[in-house]
Amino acid sequence: MRASYVNEFIEQFLIECHELVEQATHDLLALEERPDDRERLDGAFRAFHTLKGAAGIVEFEAMETALHAAEEVLSSARSGKVAATPVLISDCLTCLDQVVQWLDAMEITGEPPADAGPVAEAIAKRFGQTDPTLRDQELPAEAEIGAHGDDLRPAAFQILREQIALLEGAEVDAPAGRTVSALRVAANVLRSIGRGDEAGQLDHLALREGVPDPGLAVAAIRPLLEGRLAIAGTEAAGGPREPTEPAGRGVRVDVERIDALVYLAGELGVAKNALAHAASQARDGADVAGLLKDQYAVLDRLVAELQLAVLQIRVLPLRQVFQRFPRLVREMVLSLGKPAHLVTEGEGTEADKAIVDNLFEPLLHVIRNAMDHGIERPEDRLAAGKPPSATIRLTAKRDGEHVSVAVSDDGGGIDIESVRRVALHRGLVDIESLAALSDAEVTELIFAPGFSTAGTVTNLSGRGVGMDAVRTAIERLGGRVALDSRAGQGTTVSFLLPFTLLISRVMTVEAGGQVFGIPLEAIVETVRVPRKAFSRIGAAQAFVLRDRTVPLVDLALALGEARGPRQGDANIVVASAGGHLAGLEVDRLGERLDVMLKPMEGLLSGTPGVAGTTLLGDGRVLIVLDLAELLQ
Repeated sequence: MRASYVNEFIEQFLIECHELVEQATHDLLALEERPDDRERLDGAFRAFHTLKGAAGIVEFEAMETALHAAEEVLSSARSGKVAATPVLISDCLTCLDQVVQWLDAMEITGEPPADAGPVAEAIAKRFGQTDPTLRDQELPAEAEIGAHGDDLRPAAFQILREQIALLEGAEVDAPAGRTVSALRVAANVLRSIGRGDEAGQLDHLALREGVPDPGLAVAAIRPLLEGRLAIAGTEAAGGPREPTEPAGRGVRVDVERIDALVYLAGELGVAKNALAHAASQARDGADVAGLLKDQYAVLDRLVAELQLAVLQIRVLPLRQVFQRFPRLVREMVLSLGKPAHLVTEGEGTEADKAIVDNLFEPLLHVIRNAMDHGIERPEDRLAAGKPPSATIRLTAKRDGEHVSVAVSDDGGGIDIESVRRVALHRGLVDIESLAALSDAEVTELIFAPGFSTAGTVTNLSGRGVGMDAVRTAIERLGGRVALDSRAGQGTTVSFLLPFTLLISRVMTVEAGGQVFGIPLEAIVETVRVPRKAFSRIGAAQAFVLRDRTVPLVDLALALGEARGPRQGDANIVVASAGGHLAGLEVDRLGERLDVMLKPMEGLLSGTPGVAGTTLLGDGRVLIVLDLAELLQ
């Protein structure tokens, strides 16, 4: 079998298995909260059954063994022989954890781990299923599998078609392994849909002496596909299905979004022809300015629609991040002995793939802090008039050009006095400055590097990597972190993130004779300040903005450019970086632009203080600054 197809086939197997693991985990966690929920029990059983069938198709016997043991226990729970206890659910979740480890290993090597057998037998023993012959027995509830069993048939027939295509393209003297592998895959597929006799025929052909002829293999498989099996598959699927290509790495995209791109490509072709027509009219003496204005309006609309269509392809639902947390919260509850449940809202909210891929760690740290530090012990909650079980909410919503994600808990809130003591003890602030800080400003101190109120190191938090790491991670994504805490009522940590990282909004400024871009999300406001209002604090300058002292940075000097003559009021860009305000003095304020950033490459890669570059309309290169790094 061609190596490229093997990789694609295994990759599709991995994608589907990960989805089934997530579904099974979701159903098991819901079942733990509602043990009498028959729908969740059936859903978990079907997911395990389908996972086992998929493992059989790729001949991953160890995974099949472990999943069969879990499936048997769930079958007993469905028939009422055993109860869906927390112990049973924990064992099933442990089995899924091991499956994920095997899948991760397969993603690297492309084949089942060779040492999986002993681990699978240990899992089976834990479930009380040590006899490997049980893998071939039909489950009592096999007839009740329903839709999941039907869903296997269209996929099975598609795989058979692909094996025929591979064998038809093989040479007569093709390696024996290629033909044998195709026959064994086809046999496993037939066996998975209950066609054991036909599977045996293919097994016999694969095991015969000598090199199997690809032509004979095709002749053996094709009747199975074109005859009664194909009819059965059509009935099960509700009609014929078009062949689908194996999934590659990347983002799954709805057909409607691809259609939108195709439509816009056609519109751009029309616009190109219109430009050619306008050029010919201009040669004949038509109003050039009017023609250009009309064509610019058309192109401006098409480019805006094209940008939106491309962005829609890059976005993913935050569900892909959110669905990982119910299981993690459950483990934290068991570890800390603090009853709590997680409520998620807005899982369908979409964001840029780069944001979705990098949001898990910051959210995990915030939820760990909520469980470890925010939520009280059950007895303390009862004494405070609260239910013994706490609630953590993980929410998301679209907010204009941004996405808002928040983690809130109904715990005790942040202990302001404790924060004051820790900040003073760690030397983050002196006693005079601390006395002048408001409660809100004291709360901001938890974002200082190394801040932690934990007395001991735990598996959850208190390792010296505090909320400063969260803020840094979010700011790298172009977002901001806000915190709201009320004593006795709880804490909310919210992230305001850009909807996309593909298109950035910047303001151009001139400093030292050069034009630079500053991301708009970092700009708080722009002001003109009389130079006589500047004051010197040590070696630095500052000014007062609405009763708040703001340090002043000359952007030209900070970038190593020559400083020009300064007269009149200063143009100041007030920006937020690292949770602090800074005033950037510039020579001139420019315009606001939507740009597509390109990273610095080659020798300039990793240049500090630079987020990327883009081209201006006149062909000049615009350097967009990373203020968080520049002002660090």
